[in-house]
Amino acid sequence: MRKITAILIFSLAGAALPALAQSWEIGGAAGGGFYTSQQVTSPSGNANATIATGLSASAWLGNDSGRLFGGEVRYDFGNGDLKLSSGGTNVQFSAQTHAIHYDFLMHFAPRGARIRPFIAAGAGIKLYEGTGQQQVYQPLENIAILTATNDTVPLVSVGAGVKIAVTPSMMIRVDIHDYLSPFPNQVIAPATGAKESGWLQDFVPAVGVAFTF
Repeated sequence: MRKITAILIFSLAGAALPALAQSWEIGGAAGGGFYTSQQVTSPSGNANATIATGLSASAWLGNDSGRLFGGEVRYDFGNGDLKLSSGGTNVQFSAQTHAIHYDFLMHFAPRGARIRPFIAAGAGIKLYEGTGQQQVYQPLENIAILTATNDTVPLVSVGAGVKIAVTPSMMIRVDIHDYLSPFPNQVIAPATGAKESGWLQDFVPAVGVAFTF
């Protein structure tokens, strides 16, 4: 019985060692979101549709599973108006975005180095949410309508950055990410007969603080 107990203890300890050897990271950052635009075309004319530049914030929980490789789960919040423009007419509508995704990280310096450049890539989902007050009449509604609805779409995330250790358990982190998602045609809804195509890109530079444990 004692022999079996000893074997179980050593087996559990051996299984736990890889997890204990991992370095975990938790952090948050703030920055700005800069979107590309897509054209909505209709028999009545064309308009450029996008999300206006706004503030962004993110939080993440990650781990280094090896000397150079790791991964993290991220949540990103964005605050930027829906925007439609054609000629001299511009229409904006309050909105915000929420994204959850998992990114794989490859570092260019080993764990424990003071400066660790990295690249990241992953995927997840993004929610576009129109939060403005719907009006009976909206300029450019013959091309597209900005709506108080939600649209959940797939998300592709790519990025790069650098982690700079301040103490053994605290770091400053500078990132730039490119978040790509299909055009949210529920919150920027093309009018009857109008068409849109392509994806929106959201370039987000950010600075944050992270802690390891």
